[in-house]
Formats: sequence, C-alpha cells, structure tokens
Amino acid sequence: MAPPILKLDDIFLSFGGAPLLAGASLQIEPGDKICLVGRNGSGKSTLLKIAAGLVEAQSGEVFRHPSSTVRYLEQAPDFAGFNTVQAYAEAGLGPGDDPYRVTYLLSHLGLTGEEDPQNLSGGESRRAALARVLAPEPDILLLDEPTNHLDLPTIEWLEGELQKTRSALVLISHDRRFLEKVSTATVWLDRGTSRRLDRGFAHFEAWRDQVLEAEELEQHKLGKAIEREEHWLRYGVTARRKRNMRRLGELQTMRSQYRGHKGPQGTVQATASDAQESGKLVIEAEKITKSFGERPIVTPFSIRVHRGDCIGLVGPNGAGKTTLLKMLTGQLSPDSGTIKLGTNLEIATLDQKREDLDPEDTLAHYLTDGRGENLLVNGEQRHVTGYMKEFLFQPEQARTPIKSLSGGERARLMLARILSRPANLLILDEPTNDLDIETLDLLQEIVAGFPGTVILVSHDRDFLDRTVTSTIAPAVPDAPDGRWIEYAGGYSDMLAQRKGALEERKRAEKAAEKPKTQEAAPSAGSGKSKLSFKQKFALDNLPKEMAKAEAEIAKREQVMADPNLFTRDAAAFNRLASEMEKLRASLTKMEEEWLELEMLREELEG
Repeated sequence: MAPPILKLDDIFLSFGGAPLLAGASLQIEPGDKICLVGRNGSGKSTLLKIAAGLVEAQSGEVFRHPSSTVRYLEQAPDFAGFNTVQAYAEAGLGPGDDPYRVTYLLSHLGLTGEEDPQNLSGGESRRAALARVLAPEPDILLLDEPTNHLDLPTIEWLEGELQKTRSALVLISHDRRFLEKVSTATVWLDRGTSRRLDRGFAHFEAWRDQVLEAEELEQHKLGKAIEREEHWLRYGVTARRKRNMRRLGELQTMRSQYRGHKGPQGTVQATASDAQESGKLVIEAEKITKSFGERPIVTPFSIRVHRGDCIGLVGPNGAGKTTLLKMLTGQLSPDSGTIKLGTNLEIATLDQKREDLDPEDTLAHYLTDGRGENLLVNGEQRHVTGYMKEFLFQPEQARTPIKSLSGGERARLMLARILSRPANLLILDEPTNDLDIETLDLLQEIVAGFPGTVILVSHDRDFLDRTVTSTIAPAVPDAPDGRWIEYAGGYSDMLAQRKGALEERKRAEKAAEKPKTQEAAPSAGSGKSKLSFKQKFALDNLPKEMAKAEAEIAKREQVMADPNLFTRDAAAFNRLASEMEKLRASLTKMEEEWLELEMLREELEG
C-alpha cells in the first residue's frame, strides 16, 4: 500500500453548538478516486476545505506531503482581479505546467477564454473554475459539486476526464450516476465521524444500511445489558464491596453510552399537496416555433401532455430548454403555432436560480408568506415549526435568516414551500441540485406518486430514469438547431432509441451510396430485407438469458437481505456485491442488444 499523500485524523470542529466534526478522518493515497457522501449539513464541504487548507480544525492531525499539489473546486469561485476567463484559468497553473491544457479544457467546456468573468452565468462560472483546477493536473483534486449547473454532454465529458486523470480525487456530488462511474472508494460522513468503504458509490447504499442495522442491534443489546445490571443491582446477592462498586461503575458507563448515542438523522417526510383535478388534456402544442434573431430555438414542435404524465426536458445549456418550457406553460408566446392549456390548472414552480429567496428573510416568514405562524397543507392548518421538522429543520431555526443556510438546506427549504402549495402541475427546474441522497429518494417518490402532471428540467440521469414517462431532447444533441423530439421513457431509453435511429440512418446512407447496378443485383450486399440467422437467434434467445440473469440477481439479493451478513462475513458480502455488479452490467448489455434488434426487426418488417 502506497503511503498517503494527504491524511486527516481525528478532526474536531464546532461552531458553537453540537460538533460538526467529531473524530472525522480522511486518507488519500495516489490514484484514489473517493466520493465523500453524507446528509446535507453533515460537514462534507467543511472537511474538504480542511483538506485544502482553507479551514483550520480545532483539533486533530492534518498531514500533507510536502511535494504534493492540491487544487480545490469552490462552489462560488472568486473572479476578482481577472479580465478574462483565460487569465483566471491560467492563474491556477504552477511552474512547469503546460498552458495549452487551459486552452484544451476551455474549448471542451464550451468557453473561448475571452469572456468577461463578471458576466458569466452559473454554468459558465462552474466551467471556468473546472478548467482552472484541472489544468495543472495536481496530485490531489478536491471537487465540491462539480456537476452543478453543467449540462449532460459536459457532465459525460467530465466523467471521462476524471476516469483517466492521474490525480487522486475526492469529490462531493448529488449525481448518483456520476459518482458510480467515477469513484472507486467511498467515505461516509455521518454524525461527525467518518467510515470508509473501499468500493465505489454503487455499493454504498447497501453497505450503509448494513452498518445502520448492525448499530441498531448493538444499541438494542446495550439496552438489554443495562436491564440485566439494574436487576442485579436491585435483587442480586450482595458480594464484596469492591466488586459491587466496579459493576456499579460499569453500569453508569453503559447508561452514559446508551443516553449519549446519537442515532442517524431522520429522513424528510412529505407529500405534495393535492389540488382540484385538472382536465384530462393538460397542454396541447401544435407546430409551435420560436427564434431569437436568426437563431431558431424551437422549429415546428407538437406535443400533447395528459394528466398523470411526467415529462423530462434535457439538452445542452443554451439549447432552449427554458424557452420551450415557458412556451408550454403559457409564460411565453410562440412566434407561430398554437398552445392550449387545460382546465383547472394550478401550477407550482421550483426555480433552480432560487430568485424568490430573500437572504434576509427568516425560514418561518418564507414558508408562511408572512401570514403568521400557520400554513395550510392539504387543507389542514399546520404550525410552521411542526411542518419544518418534516424537512429536518429544528424549531429554533424558524427565526434564522435564509442567508445562514447551506446550499442543500436552501434546496430543502424551497422544496418544503413548493410541496405545501396545492398544485396539479409541477414545474421543476433542476430540482436535484444540492439535495442529499436520502432527500433525492424522497423527491423521486413524490414525483413518481404525484397524481397530477410533472414537467422537469434535469441533468441528473439517474433521477430522469427513475421518474419520467417521456423525454424531450434536441434532435441533434451536439449542435441543437431548434428541432426537438419526444422519446418514450427516461434518459437511458432516449439514448438507446437515438442509437438505433442513428445506426439505421447510417445503413440507409451507405446503401444509397452504392452503384445502381449493385443495388439491382440480387446479392447479400444490397441491403437486408430480414434479420440474419445470428440476429434472429439472439432476438429469440436473449429474453431467456435476461430472465436467468434476473433470477441470479434476485437470489443474491435475498442472501444480502440478511441484516447480519456484513458483520458476520464481510468477505461473503463483498463477493456477493461484486457478483451482483457483474450480473447487472451483463443484464444491461443484453437489454440494450435486445432493444436494438427489436427496433431493427420493426424497421425491416414495417
């Protein structure tokens, strides 16, 4: 094992109340790709800043290898003193670093380098900051929410860069798919302390549940031990005084441990407030268009949105997602075409820019709109502090100004407000930004179970796959030209359909290029009229193979459901988890192959 190039040990930090970090550790070795996970407010960003040397711990040991270079991606970069993005990014280079790296990175991140840093959007600021920290290829990269405000093509490009980088990584992100693809180890920050799993994020949630179940069992055993000792204290036969005093001391210690145990933070408990049911047809758009000057944003596009639909809207930044969304909801008139909104619509909107958040406003005032101490949720009067608890806010925070909240807490607060409003059409613009994994799970359940209609803009591929019934995306992903297409299913389904259509188009173009004499000749090269024997065999056989893989996965899931397996036999648990990962990858590959063959069969027969 290589010696660590950065090590934090037994870190303690408090801001006056309960300790934020109490014995947290982090060890980084060359080549590590660590994801740092934990609930909002658990101290992830603070621990990363201590690692970067920007915050000093009150106690604990911090070791950084003297020759190692560290770069930290801030959530809010400081552009003061820089006239261009190029100058800002180059300021992160060290002696001997290649300046061409800055040009290369800015180009792939969609920036020229000539932009004025003071006029950048949120997404452009994040891209400039990424170029600055990636360009030097440091020994250690500390990335705090690197995917925030990035579009999907950029996120996928960044994944590739981080997978092949020689830098050791520690990253914080809410994007499950991103963490699964990049990380090889997981550090879980929980109740001030840290635990490490030497496996990527894909294995984290099963491991976390095992740890919490084992902890709950230990706490239960401790409670039973205290009961036995108390019974002995009251009714046991008197023994030597010294022995009695020792057992009494042990009992006091056990009581102290039991009372001092701090269980895991609760989960957000909430549902969306129901409004009167909307009409069956929610939105009908017929051949709508929109252009800004010479640039087409939406060319003739038609869609019908019915009650109960959940529609995802994806595309690169600047493609026109917000414009299309505003047209569909009646906030912006199209240049041509018609839009009809259904009856009884009550719309609630979550805006990613958080423009309605006044930093000086208090939490209670924001949630009640300044109308006293109560708010109406699902027709029921609720006291604001009781409603806040459902979103993991403490009663004493009711008078706290919003400016003191972390990014994740602000996201939770906005979610609390939108879910208290009666609505039958939810418009969610980047709803997953800054939310922790547990709150993301709840939001997913709310969206999936919402009786009304949902339109959401998101760059979170996993969230899209788990929630939406159809996906609207640019017809040309790399160079949007105003054409939009609606695909059935989530993001992965959209990619599979695009891939099939692209391959079919290539085959058609190739066939069209052949000489007419060749086309007329009855040969195998003249274009297929039916599936080959090998393709037909695969199409018939793949469902059986997929069923076998699913059965094997289910068999292992049943074994891993044993709450004591990890503590009893960690090696068996890890072996089963590895087998599950391989089986799932194989199943995904088979499903994609079957879908492509099925689409090809339909093309040839229809």
